[in-house]
Amino acid sequence: MIKEGDRLPEVSFNVPGSDGMKQMRTSEIFGGKTVALFAVPGAFTPTCSARHLPSFRDLAADLKGKGVDAIACTAVNDHFVMGAWSKDQDVGDILMLADGSGEFAKAVGLDADFSKFGMGLRSKRYSMIIKDGVVDKLNVEEAGEYKVSSAEHMLSQLS
Repeated sequence: MIKEGDRLPEVSFNVPGSDGMKQMRTSEIFGGKTVALFAVPGAFTPTCSARHLPSFRDLAADLKGKGVDAIACTAVNDHFVMGAWSKDQDVGDILMLADGSGEFAKAVGLDADFSKFGMGLRSKRYSMIIKDGVVDKLNVEEAGEYKVSSAEHMLSQLS
């Protein structure tokens, strides 16, 4: 599993936008800036939609006021699902990173098998503060929990 001080692996994400889908590399998204990244097990799932994504949407200005340049959300979903969820949740300028095949989740060692819930390979719930592509803070939730990956917790970590 990736740890604080490690550089993010170089992978491609499919990113939905108003002009359709575009591919973006890790270095393009995280290079040269401070990014608040959070990962959810799945778009449209109960905790992800009711609490996790809304915490970052609602506290975006506070995070940016503490030095965050961009906020990004990733899930092992395709860009069509991430785009629909983005519209449903009115995410503003949160960058939605579709990790459809779980390449990023596997590369950072934060993939999880949700087959017993009928969901297959997914991502664990976590958040990271990433500075110029390097993990500064990593907050991984225990199974079934939602505490340390919230925007509220991340705000307490930013000086």
